[in-house]
Amino acid sequence: MSFQNKVVIVTGASAGIGAATAVHFAKEGASVVVVGRNEARLQEVAAKCTAVGSAPLVVKADVSNDDDAKRIISETINKFGKLDVLVNNAGVIAYGTLLDGKILESFDKCVAVNLRAMIHTSMLAANHLVKTKGNIVNISSILGQFHVSPFVNGYASSKAGLNHFTRGGAKELAEHGVRMNVVSPGPVDTAMLDDFGASAGVQEVKTALGRVSQADELADLILYVASDKAKGVTGSVFVADNGISLV
Repeated sequence: MSFQNKVVIVTGASAGIGAATAVHFAKEGASVVVVGRNEARLQEVAAKCTAVGSAPLVVKADVSNDDDAKRIISETINKFGKLDVLVNNAGVIAYGTLLDGKILESFDKCVAVNLRAMIHTSMLAANHLVKTKGNIVNISSILGQFHVSPFVNGYASSKAGLNHFTRGGAKELAEHGVRMNVVSPGPVDTAMLDDFGASAGVQEVKTALGRVSQADELADLILYVASDKAKGVTGSVFVADNGISLV
């Protein structure tokens, strides 16, 4: 899957799925824009991109800050003159329930990054993607489709909203030749999974396949969805959960 001469933004690129995805795009010839809040980690990812492809544009930004979101798009266009793919990957998880009184706090935090910010960056990128007949890949979660615990209700709700927004966005943009899809991971071996396990008191995550994914696996799927190999696919949710939804 060559992305030669393609410009790709990856948010939440300082670690985990985002970092792996940025490196994979660079390896396939893309001009990559790596976005995140941790500049030191972004520079580490940038070095990995440079080792396999061209040096990326590094943008330290918080996607939930409206001015930062605008700057991500403007710096990309100023540097490369166009945009072909937007990977909305930045995400947070927060915990709270109805009975512990923290549900609104967790919901507001998750929606700000996992849903509102993705809607905003998609809106800012849309006209540029129309020009290139590009596409958007939104990174959701299997928790947007089924519940595992009340204490992640706010997070799960933000991801369910993202799935539904993507279908609506895909319907709007299709007539302009722009695709929008979702990649929905189950458990992935990242810091977020460690945080979830520690908070839930879970010693082992059980999936039908008896394993959890690595970030590189999700990167492979994201690149496929963003590539011309998936040119007939829009408004779809690609699930890679090792069968946890079957357990």
